[in-house]
Amino acid sequence: MAYTISGPPAQAEPLYPALRLFIPANPGGGWDGLGRAIEHVVRQAGLAGGVQVENVGGAGGTVGLPRFLAQYRNRPEGLMVAGSVMVGAAIANKSPAGVLDVAPVARLTEEVSVFVVPPDSPLKTIQDLLARLKENPGAVSVAGGSAGGTEHITLGLMLKALGRSAREASYVAYSGGGPAQAAVLGGQVVAAISGISEFGEQVRAGRLRALATTGERRAGPDVPTLKEIGLNVALPTWRGVFCAPSLTVPQKAALVTLMERMRDTPEWREVLSQRGWDDAWLPGEAFGRFLEKEVASTAAVLTEIGLA
Repeated sequence: MAYTISGPPAQAEPLYPALRLFIPANPGGGWDGLGRAIEHVVRQAGLAGGVQVENVGGAGGTVGLPRFLAQYRNRPEGLMVAGSVMVGAAIANKSPAGVLDVAPVARLTEEVSVFVVPPDSPLKTIQDLLARLKENPGAVSVAGGSAGGTEHITLGLMLKALGRSAREASYVAYSGGGPAQAAVLGGQVVAAISGISEFGEQVRAGRLRALATTGERRAGPDVPTLKEIGLNVALPTWRGVFCAPSLTVPQKAALVTLMERMRDTPEWREVLSQRGWDDAWLPGEAFGRFLEKEVASTAAVLTEIGLA
């Protein structure tokens, strides 16, 4: 789906008369949330005169990625929003294209994930969930993002720490946090794992109960981290933006400048605070070096726990 929102009159000439954001995920998830945040801030800050957003979901971004590569190759105003889930999904799905096939613009955010259950669940604590997983992992369905993504790897590492195999997991992969949230709210799964920003509103409203997070404690639900209960598992989810590899060096640099200018705005700082995102700024070539290491380490982990 695609639509255009015109921005308010800017105080100065915008860096881009129009910006195109390609999100290889369905509306409602973490990548979509980042895309909408970018759209909001660049318009409010007058960095772009208008923004067009396109969502193409499926398989951890590996359905939309080939489309981006084909259709945005000559669009210097085009950005793709993606993140760590695409790294694992491309490996697990044996996709012909992955994050190393697009040009890195900037890593923008990191976010810890949270395990949740319905409020009437008999699982009251993370220890209750772990006991069930250790006893019979196949009977404990856990919803999360795409197969091979951060949430899937987290569950696999937890099972390994409990003396079980990652292959025993009853992991139910969804196209993003939105569908996973619907599954756990509807009682279709026992538990779910996704970013705090995706489940936070339902947790605060009492419609979901948080059990634990996968990283350091944040100003979110007052629950332990996995490390605090003795599981050395901590995988934050990072998200960023990419452009077509065929763009010129100046065109790529201009997009880095756009993201840098956006990051310096008070509107962006407010977004980070509201969503519970950490600033994970890493531009251009530094982001590219990070990605090379990330792909190698993710492939190694997926192989080790039997998911690749």
